[in-house]
Order: sequence, then structure tokens, then C-alpha cells
Amino acid sequence: MQEPLIFYTNPMSRGQIIRWMLEETGIEYQQQIVAYGEQIKGPDYLAINPMGKVPAIKHGDKVVTECAAICTYLAAAFPAANLAPKPEQLADYYRWIFFAAGPLESSIINNSMGFNVDPDQERTIGYGSYETTIRTLDQWFENNDYVCGDTFTAADIYVGAQIDWGLMFKTVTETDNFNAYAERLRIRPAYISAKKIDTELIAAMQKS
Repeated sequence: MQEPLIFYTNPMSRGQIIRWMLEETGIEYQQQIVAYGEQIKGPDYLAINPMGKVPAIKHGDKVVTECAAICTYLAAAFPAANLAPKPEQLADYYRWIFFAAGPLESSIINNSMGFNVDPDQERTIGYGSYETTIRTLDQWFENNDYVCGDTFTAADIYVGAQIDWGLMFKTVTETDNFNAYAERLRIRPAYISAKKIDTELIAAMQKS
């Protein structure tokens, strides 16, 4: 008997990444919407994630937080979904997931908030500069359709979400490679179904 999986989220959050991942796996899950304010910082939810952040999942008696960790966990926990890499793809898979979780996200946020790294600070800052980080990832997609070459994996959900959102909200420099990559992701049935669920949840919340 499959252990129950509970998905803690708010549709106006990075929880959209994990919604997409869950839709790709095709597994059944229970949803718990966590409201911002008292609920997300309350004792019940802090017992799940002491950071007071969503998303999180609870699978059986195990809790996983952080989007990159949740994506890689679900790919491993549900191998029938074929979202985990093949052995020869492991290097690319882990390289770019951790790149997106570290240098990419940090550089995008800092850049969008107006934090500019001086040239003499680049050695200290983990990502060096925003421009270098974006150029590095852009070059990868010049010759690769996905993170693992021609194979879609869980890495594309995490890395792809960063690019997809960045292009939509103008926080990532638009390039031909990024546009083409995002379009490949946006036509996936699981991407479409996940967006529909969260869009409807957002609309319902705004009405209430």
C-alpha cells in the first residue's frame, strides 16, 4: 500500500513548481493550502517546516522541503514516472539542479532587487555575476533540448521553472535558447494541468 503523500502549498508561491512535478508523476496526493500570515507561521505548520515557507511534502512520516530537494526526491521515490536520470545523465542532472538552486536563483533575486556585484566582489559571491550566470546556462541550451540532453527529467521542472518564471516576470534576460526551452516545457500536459489547478485556486482565493 502506497504511503500517503501530503502536499503543503499556496498557489501564489514556489509551490507551483512542485504541483507541476506531482502532475508529471501522476501519483495521488493530498493537498493542504497554507495561508500566508498566522497559519504559515503557526505552530502546526512550523512543525512541518520550521522556516515557515511553502512548499513542503510529507510522504509517510518523512518531510521534504526545498523545491530542488522535493523534485529529486519524488523522481527517485516514484521511478515509474521516468523522471529520474539514467546513470550516464547523473552528472548533468545534479550539476544543473544545484546550479539553479544556488547561483541561478541567488543571482536572479539579487539582480531583480537591485543588488549589483562589483567586479572586486565577484570572487566572494558564489555566482560571480548575474551576467556570467545567465550566459553559462544559456550556452548549455544552445546544444541541448533539456538539462539531460534530449531527455526530459525532474531537473527540467526545477531549472525550467526558474527560466519560465524569469521570462514571464522579466527577471531573466530573454534569449533565443531560453525562449525555445520554455516553449518545449509549456506544451507538456502536466505543465498545463498544474497551471490550471493553481490558476483556479488563485481565482477562488481572490474572490473569498
